[in-house]
Amino acid sequence: MHTSNYWIGHFKANAREKRIDWNLFPSLTADEIKIILPSLQAWQLGETSEGAHLIAASTKYANKIGDPDYVEAVKLFIKEEQKHGNNLGRYIDGIGQTRINKDWGDTLFRKVRYYNTNMEIWTVAVIVVESTAQIFYQALKDATDCELLQSICTDILIDEAYHITFQTERLAMIYEGKSGIGKAWRNHVYKAFFFLTSCLVWFAHRTLFKAGGNTFNSFTRKMIHKYRKTIKMITEREQKHVSWE
Repeated sequence: MHTSNYWIGHFKANAREKRIDWNLFPSLTADEIKIILPSLQAWQLGETSEGAHLIAASTKYANKIGDPDYVEAVKLFIKEEQKHGNNLGRYIDGIGQTRINKDWGDTLFRKVRYYNTNMEIWTVAVIVVESTAQIFYQALKDATDCELLQSICTDILIDEAYHITFQTERLAMIYEGKSGIGKAWRNHVYKAFFFLTSCLVWFAHRTLFKAGGNTFNSFTRKMIHKYRKTIKMITEREQKHVSWE
């Protein structure tokens, strides 16, 4: 487990990394734009949240546990997500397309965030979304030969791997403080949330996922693997093996 101060250092160092060559020219065929653009616009919108409600929840949680550095780490995490949104938006502009300001999936997630001040719920939600994002951006990368878009996806994928670790470590800390009964029912709730959210993301972006070489079954297998990795990390002291079934 890493400290909040460690993550502050990580996010600050990562912000100095320049992995995208913006001198590259965006190159997409008309068919690729038709397949990619709706999902690209939706995820670009989702990556641009100001994170006010997450900051409020993390501040409440940090005050409770006496870890003020956690709030700063969360703010840097949000800033990194916003970088993704800015880069995707810049790409959308570069191919002569329009950014959107409303999407049903983003609206649904924002409503959940608006009414939530619980750090555990926030953390679980972010882990699931980041897990689906890894599959999404790999599919987006595989669905085109555009070198610029591929480099944008690579940059995001590198960041997302750390984001999942950051959030999963925090969930492990929260989970560890729960009672035996609390841990037992949480295992079922986490599983259900993973599955339901995964299905929603597949339904919303199945065209892009398929273009990137995924089927519903292969997508589900990947999410099961990610679920098991998450559960293993947060419950490894209580159990040796967790099955999806």
